Amino acid sequence: MQKYADSELLEMLKFPDKKAQVMTIIVRTYQERLYWHIRKILISHEDSNDVIQNTFIKIHQNLQSFKGNAKLSTWMITIATNESLQFLKKKKRHILEPLENVALRQSDHLTAENYFSGDEIAKKLQEAILTLPIKQRVAFNMKYFDEMKYEEISKVLGTSVGALKANYHHAKNKIQEYLKNH
Repeated sequence: MQKYADSELLEMLKFPDKKAQVMTIIVRTYQERLYWHIRKILISHEDSNDVIQNTFIKIHQNLQSFKGNAKLSTWMITIATNESLQFLKKKKRHILEPLENVALRQSDHLTAENYFSGDEIAKKLQEAILTLPIKQRVAFNMKYFDEMKYEEISKVLGTSVGALKANYHHAKNKIQEYLKNH
């Protein structure tokens, strides 16, 4: 499949009959990356599939209004992150328990869904990540696993680079403490 620059896709969007083609390109190009981004937040495959569908619906609905102020991938990751966080909030309200408890219950999915092909250390790392408050968990995943720069994460999460660095630092320390004690 041919690769397109953001500018080329945005240029194509100027022609209404090209929107379906642009969406096809976007889905093929970004589906896996967005799915795994969502999966790291939600853990559950079923929940992640629901949220990825909602994410692409939102992208489709708002694609014409995308101004190009950020990279297209950053904009889509922002939508995916927001959809994931909204999903967790709805789940929390539905079962009437704190968000941290929802995250802890997600750890059951680590082995139940063959989330890993990894070893016990990888499982412990994921368990440690699930103990983090959601903002720290998302910041840690984006920095550590996705290797995103603080500036890009800042745009996605709508927070300052300084706050992100603090969240990442606290998350790293909590993970190290968890791994030391478990």
